[in-house]
Amino acid sequence: MVGFTREEVLQQLRERILAFATSRVGRESAEDLTQEVLMVLHEKYPRVLSLTELVPLAFQILRFKMLDRHRKLLRRGEYNQESVDDAPLVDPSEDPSEEAEQRERVTQLIEALQQLGERCQHLFRLKLEGYTFPEIKGIFGAGSINTIYTWDLRCRKQLLALMGGQWEAKPFKSDAQPPNQETVS
Repeated sequence: MVGFTREEVLQQLRERILAFATSRVGRESAEDLTQEVLMVLHEKYPRVLSLTELVPLAFQILRFKMLDRHRKLLRRGEYNQESVDDAPLVDPSEDPSEEAEQRERVTQLIEALQQLGERCQHLFRLKLEGYTFPEIKGIFGAGSINTIYTWDLRCRKQLLALMGGQWEAKPFKSDAQPPNQETVS
């Protein structure tokens, strides 16, 4: 345009871009997008001076920036986030009764593992160290991997029986009966 410097044209264009972006994404994001569009125009298109060329170019860049922002927010999962103010306050520490139950289960598990035979203890140790069944077969020198599977099953059954027939503690009930030992064996 005649009589306008590039800075004046960009200032008017900035207002248009900001108004358009604000109507789509909100004030804070719109200001960021407007700034990014003006940076691209300044860095990559310094020779474009005409308002008739600059306006369509700026809005095309803005559309690309808005799409990029949309993809980024979608990828990060920010559209489905809850407000921090709406979230209930939760005590980060566990319930003392749950901690006590967990300690009791761990103690019971350690005692049960110590009652197992040497082969079962060694098998569990190897599994906890991350060895696969074929590797364990090689360590034990077993003829077949099915032998290791059978040992593992028997050891787990023994451990379960030593743990009282259940892996997890059942909720306390005053009228509850002890587990039937026939079903455990």
